[in-house]
Amino acid sequence: MQKSIISDMDGVIYRGSQVIEGAADFINRLIEAQIPFLFLTNNSEQTPIDLKKRLESKGIHGVKEENFMTSAMAVAMFLQTQRPGATIYAIGGGGLMNELYNAGFSISESNPDYVVVGKTSQFNFEMMKKATNLINKGARFIGTNPDVIDPIEGGTEPACGSILASIEMATGKKPYIIGKPNSLMMTIATRKLGVHADDAVMIGDRMDTDIIGGLEAGMTTCLVLSGVTDKSMIDSFPYKPDHIFNNVGEILPDKL
Repeated sequence: MQKSIISDMDGVIYRGSQVIEGAADFINRLIEAQIPFLFLTNNSEQTPIDLKKRLESKGIHGVKEENFMTSAMAVAMFLQTQRPGATIYAIGGGGLMNELYNAGFSISESNPDYVVVGKTSQFNFEMMKKATNLINKGARFIGTNPDVIDPIEGGTEPACGSILASIEMATGKKPYIIGKPNSLMMTIATRKLGVHADDAVMIGDRMDTDIIGGLEAGMTTCLVLSGVTDKSMIDSFPYKPDHIFNNVGEILPDKL
């Protein structure tokens, strides 16, 4: 039986503005072979249509909106099961705000039920101060993902985990993380594809989110060395991926 593909994006398909070698060919192989696939990304700043247009701007066509699952979408789904119609103070990009609004949540700075934090380049001291005070008053602390840095063209940049760390230090409270490596995110992905975890492959560039998340969910795991992890780092982890590739272009889905 052909396995379904679940893949990260940042550091796997592109890095900053650059498409990673072999990524376009890999996606074309999936589409042509009609292999079910889903891009599972901790990116909470962009919506599925934003991500689709981003790929198209890089010359990658044929991917549909339903081929994407973001951590912002997972947060909205989770909170709908916990407290529908809750009030939320949110720190994050347009993708996070859009998913929360679409799920029927009200954005409020007045005694919200939750403080939800995602990555945003607009984060500042006032936001940290407000989030800290609200959490100390009883708001529940939610993070979209734990990634401390994100790969960009020419290097890395601070990510959601860095923002969460500042608020955690100020409050002494840890956020509940919805995105990878939480098995909740993996369960949402396999349900969306309609497959069991042992019939899915997780492809990613991070040992501490993509690989451990896939491993704990029972998926076949593939680490690519085109993002934040290099070969010298792998042995420092107490677990290992099933397969290691230089980039996603080397992966032949029918051989996994």
